[in-house]
Amino acid sequence: MTLEPTGGRRRTASVPDLVSGALAGQARSVARLISLVEDESPLLREVMAALAPLTTSGPRAHVVGITGSPGVGKSTSTNALVGELRRQDKQVGVLAVDPSSPFSGGALLGDRVRMQDHASDPGVFIRSMASRGHLGGLAWSTPQALRVLDAAGCDVILVETVGVGQSEVEVAGLADTTMVLLAPGMGDGIQAAKAGILEIGDVYVVNKADRDGADSVRRDLRSMLNLTERREGAWQPPILKTVAQKGEGVDEVAAALDEHLAWLEATGELTRRRTRRARDEIEAIALTALRRRWGDVHGRSELDELAAAVVAGESDPYAAADRLLESFTD
Repeated sequence: MTLEPTGGRRRTASVPDLVSGALAGQARSVARLISLVEDESPLLREVMAALAPLTTSGPRAHVVGITGSPGVGKSTSTNALVGELRRQDKQVGVLAVDPSSPFSGGALLGDRVRMQDHASDPGVFIRSMASRGHLGGLAWSTPQALRVLDAAGCDVILVETVGVGQSEVEVAGLADTTMVLLAPGMGDGIQAAKAGILEIGDVYVVNKADRDGADSVRRDLRSMLNLTERREGAWQPPILKTVAQKGEGVDEVAAALDEHLAWLEATGELTRRRTRRARDEIEAIALTALRRRWGDVHGRSELDELAAAVVAGESDPYAAADRLLESFTD
């Protein structure tokens, strides 16, 4: 079922009603909650407070990040993986992060269009989210959206990024398992790996494996991974081949994701990753609040006075900055 904001006039619903609806698997309630997240609604604090008691034993959903260079088949692979997970009777959530429209700020590509095979399946929740200029290949609101889908009962949440690059490996800090896609015929596939892929991947997939060069990409990637230092007992990322458009090899990918989750649980790494995720989320919220308070600093006469004191040699920039920071805590 595709989750999108509904157009026109919306009926006012209380946060408890929306949370109750999400717990009951109502797509409209889940969509409304994610819209509150994306819009930075004043109700967002209430939403997060209502969801927190539902995860007293920690998040339930296995969060899988799917990333790779543009053109490797991320959307097609996500679509195929959703089908395999549904055959295993798992509830699946999909957050497909798209570039933003320069006009509306909304999701530009609309990856949900490429996932219409599952649009009528009540066990699948699909939502496109606009990156809105946020670096890292994700939307800034993705962590809170994950909380909504987790509360809605998803067993697995797939997060598909805009694309990978030097600054777009943020998904590794968000996901329990990071799946990196490559494909032959995309130029030098290993050049893409140099952008940070070798550090973030838990499962590697060479998609479009029916094309010439697939074995070469797999072999070169294995050689580079073998050069990467890993501590004793560390997870050894598998390199799998798929033809996602035909559904070939997708069952092996799903099995590899399950194996990695079992390893995470057995080693305690799952708790460490989720704690780090929560830490990053708290830091991001705090920094956002600080930036808002800082937003009108250029309009404050106090800043002009401090600047004049520095120019006159009556103060130094560090002392002036300390005085300005002190004014924010008063």
